[in-house]
Amino acid sequence: MKFTAQQIAEILEGDVVGDANVEVSKLSKIEEGEKESLTFLANPKYKSHIYSTKASITIVNKTFEPEEDLSTTLIKVDDAYKAFSKLLEYYNQIKLNKSGVEQPTFIAESAAYGENVYIGAFSYLGDNVVLGDNVKIFPNTYIGDNVTIGNNTVVFSGAKIYSECIIGNQCVINSGAIIGADGFGFAPNEKGEYSKVPQIGNVILEDFVDIGAATTIDRATLGSTIIRKGVKLDNQIQIAHNVEIGKNTVIAAQTGVAGSTKIGENCQIGGQVGIVGHITIGNNVRIQAQSGIGRNVKDNEVLQGSPALPYGDYNKSYVHFKNLPKIVNQINDIEKNNGNS
Repeated sequence: MKFTAQQIAEILEGDVVGDANVEVSKLSKIEEGEKESLTFLANPKYKSHIYSTKASITIVNKTFEPEEDLSTTLIKVDDAYKAFSKLLEYYNQIKLNKSGVEQPTFIAESAAYGENVYIGAFSYLGDNVVLGDNVKIFPNTYIGDNVTIGNNTVVFSGAKIYSECIIGNQCVINSGAIIGADGFGFAPNEKGEYSKVPQIGNVILEDFVDIGAATTIDRATLGSTIIRKGVKLDNQIQIAHNVEIGKNTVIAAQTGVAGSTKIGENCQIGGQVGIVGHITIGNNVRIQAQSGIGRNVKDNEVLQGSPALPYGDYNKSYVHFKNLPKIVNQINDIEKNNGNS
């Protein structure tokens, strides 16, 4: 699909400098730009590339004034980065604008769906499934019995949503994600064997939640595992049974949260963080990558390390960590000299 510079400028409320009729059909980095591609310049350190790029159109800030001749047509906007992001979102909407029911699929007679839905081939919708308007279910997706999915939610290929789960509006569930698998519940007996504890709860995703590829969110033993409004989970995260994550919290890849832990609102949690079960993490907490959290955390704490320390204390301690061999040698020299005196 092709767009002219003028059409793009109208979408972005920008001004064209150059050929308003030049067309583009793809996106590119500015340093890798080629004919019929569109790019942007927001970071000044890439400024030199605008004079050599072969991209047909470049989005720039209104303050940009070229110091050399340009072969690319400019679209001047207030904020080039935000404008390009808006364009990516628009492009994505067009790319994902599918509708209809492909075959073969299995849709239970008791399932219901709203207007303008897309259900890709080889998908399965169980008994009493309810899909809202504009829901996109990509091929090879499993939707279990009694699942409800709100308006404008996208479920990408290969995702699995187990029975009884509730998915809100405007959510994105990426490929390979599993929502509602059994929690890790086993009880030891007198023989040292483990008996499975039935997991009869569900998972609730509120509105505007994004779930990354291959992330798993376990169903509750009783009640619900709850992911609140606006939460963003990266790829390959494990969220255990009965966890609750507060609104607008973001968690990076390969983090694991053990059962029944409550995480507050507006937290930022780095990659490969391990969080034990049955603790409470406050609001506005920041946890650096690869930290281990084994205690309750108060509002606004910033933590690093395993076990995690306050961020400032960790940095001060690290100065001594890296000097330990030198300190040990100094102590050995002192003891040796004292022994010889």
